Amino acid sequence: MRLWSDSFTDGGLIPAECAFAAIDPDTHTRLSSNRNPHLAWDDVPTGTQSLILFCYDIDAPTVGDNVNKEGAVVAEALPRADFYHWTLVDIPVAMRSLAEGKFSELVTPHGKPGPLVPFTIKNGTEHQLRQGVNDYTSWFLGDPDMAGEYYGYDGPCPPWNDLRVHTYLFCIYALDIPRLALEGRFTGPEARLAIRGHILDEAQMVGVYSLNPALAATLVP
Repeated sequence: MRLWSDSFTDGGLIPAECAFAAIDPDTHTRLSSNRNPHLAWDDVPTGTQSLILFCYDIDAPTVGDNVNKEGAVVAEALPRADFYHWTLVDIPVAMRSLAEGKFSELVTPHGKPGPLVPFTIKNGTEHQLRQGVNDYTSWFLGDPDMAGEYYGYDGPCPPWNDLRVHTYLFCIYALDIPRLALEGRFTGPEARLAIRGHILDEAQMVGVYSLNPALAATLVP
């Protein structure tokens, strides 16, 4: 399989329009357009019955004591973990691309609804896709202005004082099942477990992002 994007190049900078937050010279950050990036794929293997898409940050700090704090930094050597930004399941085989902004446009306080998301394929066929909750659900848990169930795509928002550039993996899997064996609310890691033994092929691409002005200036689109 092959996966690509018209929104950014493989290994390149994810545009601020596709991020949860952008750099602001006065306040460090501001909310951004939060558009899901364009993604497209081909060379889907024979026998594929559905596809599943993940986007996750592999550089999320495991300790939040210094995150976004004046006079402090998030050390590059700090242990990191995955932070899921998007899980889209039950993608039909006839679907070969996702338009930029189709699944997310601007930040939605308290999160977008889910898991069901109606979608019309180019041939006019209606299809019911599902989206998992992303990890902003737990990140905003104690924030009354933002707390909620964050379904679908919400883009990058790494700490503005992080000394590490964050890497985001976009992965698509061809599956031998028509529908993922999960019901109701589910997370990215739960979906990853559910596809074990059902993967026919996969493809991935990488994007990078930083809200640290010194690091962001070094990133190539």
